[in-house]
Amino acid sequence: MPRIRVADLLKSKGSSGPVKVSGWVRTLRAGKDVAFIALSDGSTLAPLQVVAESSLPGFAGICRIATGSAVTITGTLRESPAQGQPVELAADNVEVVGSADESYPLQKKRHTFEYLRTIAHLRPRSNTFGAVFRLRSSLAHAVHRFFEERRFLYVHTPIITASDCEGAGEMFRVTTLDPLVPPVIDGAVDFSSDFFAQPASLTVSGQLEGELFAQAFRDIYTFGPTFRAENSNTTRHASEFWMIEPEMAFADLIDDARLAEEFFRYLCRHVLENCAEDMAFFDSQIEKGLLERVRKVADSPFEMMEYSEAIRYLEKAPVPFQFPVSWGLDLQSEHERYITEQIVQGPVFLTNYPKEIKAFYMRQNDDNRTVAAMDLLVPKVGEIIGGSQREERLDLLTLKMNDSGVDTKALWWYLDSRRWGSTPHAGFGLGFERLIMYLTGMENIRDVIPFPRTPRHAEF
Repeated sequence: MPRIRVADLLKSKGSSGPVKVSGWVRTLRAGKDVAFIALSDGSTLAPLQVVAESSLPGFAGICRIATGSAVTITGTLRESPAQGQPVELAADNVEVVGSADESYPLQKKRHTFEYLRTIAHLRPRSNTFGAVFRLRSSLAHAVHRFFEERRFLYVHTPIITASDCEGAGEMFRVTTLDPLVPPVIDGAVDFSSDFFAQPASLTVSGQLEGELFAQAFRDIYTFGPTFRAENSNTTRHASEFWMIEPEMAFADLIDDARLAEEFFRYLCRHVLENCAEDMAFFDSQIEKGLLERVRKVADSPFEMMEYSEAIRYLEKAPVPFQFPVSWGLDLQSEHERYITEQIVQGPVFLTNYPKEIKAFYMRQNDDNRTVAAMDLLVPKVGEIIGGSQREERLDLLTLKMNDSGVDTKALWWYLDSRRWGSTPHAGFGLGFERLIMYLTGMENIRDVIPFPRTPRHAEF
């Protein structure tokens, strides 16, 4: 007899024949004549109520099944007389597949997220994290579906790289050299005998390689893990995270913003329509008003504002800011939130930032002061998407790399893409975990990735 998922059983109206279901015991209430088991298999938020009557063989043993035990149950699905649940399973047989005892950490009391991070191997069985990871899975499928519908090519860019896309230098080194006695020449590590015969690291972005493929396939995207060796313990930073990075040839900044808006709306609508049960849980248990906030963004016009105009608004703002505001300084989260929440009162693209505060690959504007960059700001979090038109002109790109201290010899292949058949092209990056935080109301990035990697934490 095939096993049926709890989600499918709860959608049915009963059955004429026996059914089999497997899962984990959330709770068990036992009386003299009957025992009630709340069974979950992770397929849905609500558990299935199983009714085991005293006439069932082994009833005394069933009453002693502990929370957390894995069981397989066969029985008859019937309409439930209780409110709040359409059906229940009248058990004919209850088999304990894997037992648990009173030391099982997830008992009936509510646990803090901090505590649940210490048992990351068990927290997916809780309501909150079950909802988070169901939504994460569904959202990942939606990302691929969005780009597939628009005929973007999916590219697997390298995880091990010899280049630094951001120029920040905060990368994890990949080496086979002996860390205690590495080969040294003239006081510096000699990488010629290393596995790759040169310094190599875990990637911070797949953008540069993605640009190369855009020059062959026009529209491409990457979606994979990226790494930052930034010693940060904020709620928004992790050492390992996933990035979505589309690149489009024959495209400018307006095309880039148009795709970003379409993409973000698509993902908001996807979770509202396809993750309704879990979104309702987040709205009631994590952030009141979440559904209204996400719906508003999905249905609102996305405005555009130049960085210079935003600075003028901030300089006239009747509220104090912790960080200073003036033309040429990068915007902080408090500034971004003020713009999107108080000035625009909705999503907004900020464009054309000072060239000194942006990456070397962004296209220089004709004013020689700004670059064709754009950030999408949304209420509650500020920036959620960052992108730009890329510099396609070889001479200006080379000059900017030299001025920024980027090694042109190491990126000879990137410059080559501007030598032959270069096109105007653009792209953006969206951090998958930050997107999930925005759509669920979860406050800490550690709570939206299955096994978070942060400074001094890589246990699970």
